[in-house]
Amino acid sequence: MVRAGDEFYDPIRGQRLIFRKTARESKGELVEVEAFYRPGSEAPPEHIHPQQEEYFKVLAGSIETRVNNRKKRYEAGESFRIPAGAAHQMWNGDSTEACLLWQTRPALHTDEFLEMMWGLAQAGKTNKAGLPNLLQLAVILQQYRREFRPVRPPLIVQKVVFVLLASLGRLCGYRAIHTLKGD
Repeated sequence: MVRAGDEFYDPIRGQRLIFRKTARESKGELVEVEAFYRPGSEAPPEHIHPQQEEYFKVLAGSIETRVNNRKKRYEAGESFRIPAGAAHQMWNGDSTEACLLWQTRPALHTDEFLEMMWGLAQAGKTNKAGLPNLLQLAVILQQYRREFRPVRPPLIVQKVVFVLLASLGRLCGYRAIHTLKGD
């Protein structure tokens, strides 16, 4: 279970998260983290948050965004929102580290999802894009479909293929809960 102050590091992508508020601590209102992006980081897969909005404030450096196919750069001191359902990506295209305050509302199970993804990365179980193997990914995407959904493949394909792959993944022992404690 994630607590305020917990820190996760993705050694492949060079990203770090420090939890400031968790779903439990905010009574489900929000998850708040400080996110650090290494210089020249790559964008994650384009995705949406079906039922959540995100708020970001750039604390240091700058961040590049693509929201609904519109590209924009934000500098230290600037803030922006990404509404629920908006396709987006974010990366640091600059030569200095970027630090953002990142809030997700409502919290749902975002802290568990972040713990899962960063925990797998920290354990060396993800590729250079930060993604685990396909069966593990399908289990995660099924569990956290209210919090995170890739834009591609199309939703109808995801609903069919990921359901089947998630079932197979669970049969192979993959789970959607990961904790660094005890690994």
